[in-house]
Amino acid sequence: MSDLVKLKKIISSIGPDSCPYAINFHCHTLCSDGSLSPVQLIKQATTLNVGHISVTDHHSISAYVEMNVWLNQNKSEFKKLPTLWTGIEISCLLRNCIVHVIGLGFDLTHQSLQPYTRGEAPIGQHLRAESVVSSLHEAGGLVVLAHPARYRLPYTELIEEAARLGFDAGEAWYNYEHSSIWHPSDYICKSINHKLISLGLLSTCGTDTHGLQITCR
Repeated sequence: MSDLVKLKKIISSIGPDSCPYAINFHCHTLCSDGSLSPVQLIKQATTLNVGHISVTDHHSISAYVEMNVWLNQNKSEFKKLPTLWTGIEISCLLRNCIVHVIGLGFDLTHQSLQPYTRGEAPIGQHLRAESVVSSLHEAGGLVVLAHPARYRLPYTELIEEAARLGFDAGEAWYNYEHSSIWHPSDYICKSINHKLISLGLLSTCGTDTHGLQITCR
């Protein structure tokens, strides 16, 4: 089974109770605008027994070198380590609206990602959602519309456009209230999940951690 098939199978299992301990596919480190170093984040994920995790720093994949080194060095120290999946968060234009796109499970070394890993938002052609989708797919990854209900356009319109452009998923389960204990916002998340399913898209989840605890935003 390929890594991409495995990742799709994991995402297919996601529900409202999956995050933050079973699966967390949206968090940040000091490599963009987070408060934890990459090693601090993966240590915390290990202590909390997180099953699958992805760091989605804005326009950066720098965290992965340190995290993979730590995981390899500590294989014998822990009964279970989190499965670390590659991730990134990219700003782009979708229906002339700036949105965030999460890439998951891609090849870190693929040259198609170069315009998006320079630590700043892309410009010109690279800012178009079509270009982001193409680049992530070329790198073997999945394309996810992050927190669809946080933008100036209705999430229904954005998800429909995302589906038309070949997105693979949307972030269905998200804490829009930013409560101190993470939980998905019940009504809106269920509505987003229903919309994604109706269009044949997968539903992901994540805490969107920027602070010192990966279990909350």
